[in-house]
Amino acid sequence: MTPQDHAQAAADLLAAENSGQQIGLLSKRYPEIGMDDAYAIQQAIYRAKLDQGRKVVGWKIGLTSKAMQYALNIDIPDSGILFDNMVFENGATVPKGRFIQPRIETEIAFVMKDAIGGANVTRADVIAATDYVAPSIEILDTRIARIDAETGKARTVFDTISDNAANAGVVLGAARHRVDASDLRWVGAITARNGTVEETGLGAGVLNDPVESVVWLAQRMAQYGQSITPGQIILSGSFIRPVECPSGTQIEADFGAFGSVEIAFA
Repeated sequence: MTPQDHAQAAADLLAAENSGQQIGLLSKRYPEIGMDDAYAIQQAIYRAKLDQGRKVVGWKIGLTSKAMQYALNIDIPDSGILFDNMVFENGATVPKGRFIQPRIETEIAFVMKDAIGGANVTRADVIAATDYVAPSIEILDTRIARIDAETGKARTVFDTISDNAANAGVVLGAARHRVDASDLRWVGAITARNGTVEETGLGAGVLNDPVESVVWLAQRMAQYGQSITPGQIILSGSFIRPVECPSGTQIEADFGAFGSVEIAFA
């Protein structure tokens, strides 16, 4: 892909977000698309949002579970950018029409107190730089069609990365914990939709340990000249499958002693 292709794809994704009308698969439009192209498109969206006055408040890590990696035939996670207008209060209601096809995932969020970056970031570095961890919900949306209507082909990881890793929102629970106060591999959640349990999972589903997920992110960001800064939220990756959230959905994620978090969709 050319830089002009990257810019056009980013513009089309931004228009889809504003209009609520999905675009077709970029992997179909640009069969040669690769990982670097996908992150270049994401970077073009980043620059456009900064020009609109948005601020970066953090990062999300996706595709951390083996189940999701096998489904998309990849062997690495992906990442996306959290902007200030993506943050929702615990227990809030998302206005109708805000998203196209919202879904949610539950995960452990890291809130950083120190900057961290570079290709040699370690587990100890992440623990030292973390202010606290908290229960969280990530809201997903897709500005790209999930399935091509003509061929039946599903979107690829390159489509997802280009679309800011399907990122749309974040909700933090009120509970805060020291990152080393418990084994995050054993922190789990019971996720219910409208009172019915839909998914359960444990932190171990995230690269065997959510801390290792943040290590991966810091190292990946270094490849693109990026770093994590103080105060940023890091969504370490979901340990459940995405839960569909049509209008009228109420989501409750019960992390037991770790806390809880809720969001509703009007």
